[in-house]
Amino acid sequence: METTITRANETYAAWNNLPLNERLTFLPILAQHLLENKTVYAAVITSEMQKPIAQAIAEVEKCALLCTYYFENASSFLSAKAIKTEASESFVTYEPIGVILGIMPWNFPFWQVFRFAIPALVSGNTVVVKHASNVPKCAQLLQDLFEEAGFPLGCYQNLALSSTEVAAVIAHPIVKAVSLTGSEFAGKAVAAIAGKHLKKCVLELGGNNAFIVLEDADLKAAVAIAVNARMQNAGQSCIAAKRFLVHESVADTFIIQFKTALQNLITGDVFDKATQIGPLARLDLATELDKQVQKSIAMGSQLILGGTRDGAFYAPTLLTKVTPQMPVFTEETFGPVAAITTFCNLDEAIALSNQSNFGLGVSIFTQDIAKIKTKIAAFNEGAVFINEMVKSDPRLPFGGVKNSGYGRELAEEGLKEFVNIKTVFIKCL
Repeated sequence: METTITRANETYAAWNNLPLNERLTFLPILAQHLLENKTVYAAVITSEMQKPIAQAIAEVEKCALLCTYYFENASSFLSAKAIKTEASESFVTYEPIGVILGIMPWNFPFWQVFRFAIPALVSGNTVVVKHASNVPKCAQLLQDLFEEAGFPLGCYQNLALSSTEVAAVIAHPIVKAVSLTGSEFAGKAVAAIAGKHLKKCVLELGGNNAFIVLEDADLKAAVAIAVNARMQNAGQSCIAAKRFLVHESVADTFIIQFKTALQNLITGDVFDKATQIGPLARLDLATELDKQVQKSIAMGSQLILGGTRDGAFYAPTLLTKVTPQMPVFTEETFGPVAAITTFCNLDEAIALSNQSNFGLGVSIFTQDIAKIKTKIAAFNEGAVFINEMVKSDPRLPFGGVKNSGYGRELAEEGLKEFVNIKTVFIKCL
């Protein structure tokens, strides 16, 4: 650990002094490496966490898109901003702060690393990454990838550590800040350590997103998007739709169509590009998910589809008559389980949506855009998506409120999380 952190600090001195336009030249090369080797990288993702190969390829492609986005926009985002005051000249600069620690999850082993590392590196920092223990090949492959793309040694380094060793890394005087994507429990632990040492942290934690279907929604479109929003990556996503709030007047039709669509999902060999849903990444994840489902059924929820487990594979599951007291409503279900609750009006839907400790995002399906726009502020979320699933996009800031964490990744806001926003005031005498 000590050698890795020291190297990152030594590299930072030179990397920080490299002009921004020169730092940016590495991004097209990195994007090219990603696209040229996407099937190789995707195969490693699939072998380690069982993501269907077509989705793994799409994940790698999205990383290349991120590189292109910052290559085209970082200069504008990081340029000094003139501010008119009584001074002869006053402006704000954005300067790197040093070595940043990233603590990354397994469910999107490339994408979530890239959305942390690229903005941090572009702004002049160097990074060390503690990746999830169940994707060790991805972890090493990422460091190899950055080095093959020409980034100076020490810009990006993998930290092959156990979770028990992370506290010492956060406390290390060379490490200036930390970014975590992970569970609520992990977020609280990291925030406590970072706070003790007065170090900034960005926390991207869990989610329990509502997917609201109003009475005037286009049901065919809503169902098609609902399937992807819940079942992509076997439901192992913090921004996946988990609680489906459906207006009582269209609930029966929505449930029938949703069930049919789920039954048509293709399961099978995760290395077959036709496969849409595979097993969960670990057996314990499937057993925990089943406990949440079975307890909810015991409390009165109705099982419409699925609810069965075969090893780490959990069948796409649809539950109705879900109440706010049930685990599938109150807890984050990290797997292919859709919980349906009905409502009678928009105000009730908003109240149900906000009845969560999480606040990552919400999707609302309606044809009355003007009306729903007046209600955006009522949703206590980091993102509101209308007639679309919640998703991360390089062009838009990503992050949540409440127990979903704080801070932002992506876009201009994410680029400026780990910089010193420096005020300059000049008065000519």
